[in-house]
Amino acid sequence: MHMGEISLAAIAEYWSSLKPNENGLVPAITTDHSTKQVLMMAWMNEESFTKTLQTKNVTYYSRSRNKLWVKGEESGNTQRLKELRIDCDADTILIAVEQKGEACHTGDKTCFDGVLVWSEK
Repeated sequence: MHMGEISLAAIAEYWSSLKPNENGLVPAITTDHSTKQVLMMAWMNEESFTKTLQTKNVTYYSRSRNKLWVKGEESGNTQRLKELRIDCDADTILIAVEQKGEACHTGDKTCFDGVLVWSEK
C-alpha cells in the first residue's frame, strides 16, 4: 500500500497519540522491510518522528549525544523509511526500512548478532 505524503498536522496528531516516557522519548524498533529481520532499537522524540515522516530518511534521537541522529549521515549506512506503525499501547514505534549497508555501529548487519542468551536449538 502506498499512502503518499503525510501532512504536518497528521504527523502531529499521530505523535500526540503516543505515550512518550518522562524524557519525551518513544522506543523505535527497526526492521528490514524485505527480510523482516530486527535490525536495531533506538529512541525517537517528536522532532525525529516528524523529520522521519517528512524526509523518509530515518532519524532518531541520540540520548548520549543529546541531539537528532540521521541514521547513516556519518557512516553511509542509511535507512530509507518504508513503513511506520504505532503499537496497540501507543508506546512503541515499529519502523520498516530499506537498509543500505549495516545497521549496527559495530559493523554487523543487526544489533542483535551479539550475545545469545538461550535458544531451543
